[in-house]
Amino acid sequence: MEPLVDCVIEDVRWEALGLEALSLRAAEAVLVALGLPLQGFTLCVMGCHDARISVLNADFRGKPTPTNVLSWPSEELSEGVPGIAPARPLAGEADEPWSLGDIAMSYDTCAREAEAAGKPLADHVTHLVVHGVLHLLGYDHIDDADAALMEKHEVAILATLGVDDPY
Repeated sequence: MEPLVDCVIEDVRWEALGLEALSLRAAEAVLVALGLPLQGFTLCVMGCHDARISVLNADFRGKPTPTNVLSWPSEELSEGVPGIAPARPLAGEADEPWSLGDIAMSYDTCAREAEAAGKPLADHVTHLVVHGVLHLLGYDHIDDADAALMEKHEVAILATLGVDDPY
């Protein structure tokens, strides 16, 4: 059986923070909160640095600057109607789980943001993994109704993890 989270570390600072454990805990909390099974899904979280995420941001979003987190869902689940929850993904089999997609995070940007906000880095990263997994599941924040729905889920999920409301 494949693990829920495959963690790829491109910057060793992520190892000291425990990105793999933080990502697994956050991803499981999202699935539980949304009533999805913990088996039958996989996702990949890559921990990198500003130089790498700047290239990814340029390639995929046309913005050649660093950012905290990027996500690439395997399937578009959004219903396309503002404020409406996305379609629920169907879990794969234990021996052939369904990939939710990929998330990339920059240590440099996450650390700067956490320090500026006076938050523990682990809490900020946990928030961003929750945020990224919700994106993989079709949630977005392009318009106000979608942002309100996504933020409501983020705050509730983070509360189950003992992380303060980031908003």
